[in-house]
Amino acid sequence: MAASAAEPVSAPESAGPNHGLRIFLMWLPLAVIADVLLYFVYGPHMPPGTMSNSAASQQFDIKVMSVLAAPVMIFVLLYMAYAFIVWRRRDGDNEDGPAIYGHARIQATWITVTAVIVLFLAGFGSYELAWPGFAGAGAGEGPSPIWLPKGGTPLQVQVIGQQWRFTYRYPQFGGFETTALYLPVGQSVQFNVTSLDVIHSFWAYQLGVKADANPGVNNVAFTTPEHTGIFQVRCAELCGLWHGAMANQGDVVSVAAFQAWAHKTQIQLASITKLLPPYATTYDPTVVPTINKAMAKAGIGGAPGYYYPPNDPVQP
Repeated sequence: MAASAAEPVSAPESAGPNHGLRIFLMWLPLAVIADVLLYFVYGPHMPPGTMSNSAASQQFDIKVMSVLAAPVMIFVLLYMAYAFIVWRRRDGDNEDGPAIYGHARIQATWITVTAVIVLFLAGFGSYELAWPGFAGAGAGEGPSPIWLPKGGTPLQVQVIGQQWRFTYRYPQFGGFETTALYLPVGQSVQFNVTSLDVIHSFWAYQLGVKADANPGVNNVAFTTPEHTGIFQVRCAELCGLWHGAMANQGDVVSVAAFQAWAHKTQIQLASITKLLPPYATTYDPTVVPTINKAMAKAGIGGAPGYYYPPNDPVQP
């Protein structure tokens, strides 16, 4: 019997490119470049800046979170672009792709990496809030802060929110009240934030300080100015018709300049300070007319407790 012709042997199918390795090799340099740019190039310019220790702490926190988030975002975008290009449907390809029921290695890697990131952020955030070096960093701590910052006795500044103006009272200088906010550089400051009418929010942006001003509540926030200069103050809580106009500026000056300003203002406002109720961390609403009388004598006009910028066309 004649031998049958040998049947051709088909070559084994190619396993195809290693897509995971491809994506990783593209992702790694992009992630490194993004993190370097974020931390070293853009990082020093991130808000809220470094005008105070609390602001510098918040800027550092934002840099760390950006460095952690950038590689994740780049991976998602890169994977999406790779899928659009490599796994797109070709002409004549009408078959379904292979069914995928799970991939233990990918699932374990994804769960591990995301869990590590989340747990790290939880620990990092708790440490930043609790570390005595930045305790009470800029955020309202309520009337009894758990952690106090180092640096001796802080300068006390009471922030009084009222529609629609912030006034500032200095109890260590006779308790005078003014619309000017001056702070000495290098000295710890304790803001005691309250309100006479509705809920406001004291936001000293460049200092990294933001604390709600609630009637009948003393909300404490700490900071230490580290550079001289002007900073912006705004109300960050919708508080009525002229909420958008409730803004002014503060000034960080040298210690000598602050002492000179404080003593001079204490003497100039001595007669007006006598009209004010005794200094307290909060004020009963019944004393508001007395405070308004003193403010009117100081040249701040307006209806009882309702201050309007002079350029506003509509007055009460």
